[in-house]
This record gives sequence, C-alpha cells and structure tokens, in this order.
Amino acid sequence: MTLQGFLSLAVQSVTAPRQVARLLLSIDLSREALRTAFALVIVLNAIVYALSQILSGGAVPVLLASPVVFMVLQGATLAGTIAAIAAIGRGLGGAGRIEDIALMMIWLQALRLLAQLAILLVLPLSPALGSALVGLATVLGIWIAAHFIDEAHGFDNMWRAILTLVLGVLAVIVALSFLLTLAGVDPNQVTGYV
Repeated sequence: MTLQGFLSLAVQSVTAPRQVARLLLSIDLSREALRTAFALVIVLNAIVYALSQILSGGAVPVLLASPVVFMVLQGATLAGTIAAIAAIGRGLGGAGRIEDIALMMIWLQALRLLAQLAILLVLPLSPALGSALVGLATVLGIWIAAHFIDEAHGFDNMWRAILTLVLGVLAVIVALSFLLTLAGVDPNQVTGYV
C-alpha cells in the first residue's frame, strides 16, 4: 500500500467506516500478517510516545518513563481489547472472529498513530488547537470503532456495537488495574496517553 492509499483509506475510515470495515475484512489476512501488523503499530506508537516525551520535556510518571514499558503496556492493552471485544460481542450475539476484531483494532491503532502525529505537530504551535484535536480524535475513534465492531460482528445494530465497545473497554481497564495493583504499581503513576 502506498502512502497516498494509506491516507485515502484513513480519510474513508472517517467518512465511510462501514465500507472500510468491509474492505479490511475482505482481505482475510493470515495470523502471521496480523501479528506483524500488531507489532508494527505497537512499536510505532512507542516511537511517537518517546518523541512526544522528548519534545514536551514534561514530567512523566515513573512507570511510563520508558518507551519499552509503554510499548509493553500498549501491547497488553490492545491484545486485551481485541480479546474482550471478540468475546463480549459473541456473547451479545455477534459472529466476529478474533482475527476480524484484531484487524479492526490494529487499523484503529494505525489511525490513532496518524492522529498522534498531527497532534504532536500542532501542539507546540497552538495548545488550544492541539487539545481540540485530541477531543476530535477521541470522538472519531469511538465513531469508527463502533462501526467496525458492528460490521465485524454482523450485528446490524449500532447500539449493540456500542455496548460491546463500552463493555470491552471497561473489562480491559478493570483487568489492567487489577494486574498493575498486583504488581505493586500505584495507580497515580499511570496517566493517559493520546
């Protein structure tokens, strides 16, 4: 895929998320390709995170001071989200395979990476515009995710897709909080990263 094709598909993900979901699902990537794409978006997100730390010069929690630790947490979060959305969606009557959900969530991470780069470029010029972009990226991410989940699970019911998304995210938050607490990590050491 060319850069122009990638950017075009990113724009279509906002304007026609269902069509993009169908296109992605029709590719039927192998598990090896999915694993490679998973690793790539995690590594690229860690690089952008490290770059944002360097450019911001701000204090970061001890837990997230290392891009490697961030990468591990990001990978665990994405894997947990994929598993939770697949299982909860099936529990709500969906038919999405874990590979389908993985592809949707990996593509969302690629889109998130684009948003992070845009925010990273805009934030030093205008903090207010950077903050607005963060809010817009969040809303668009939810919009796209709900459509992707609806297509992947074959719900044909946006409310069921939104419920799957909400329950999936809550399950991951609870699981990660529990695991971090067991590991002795203070919740105040972890902050959100856009």
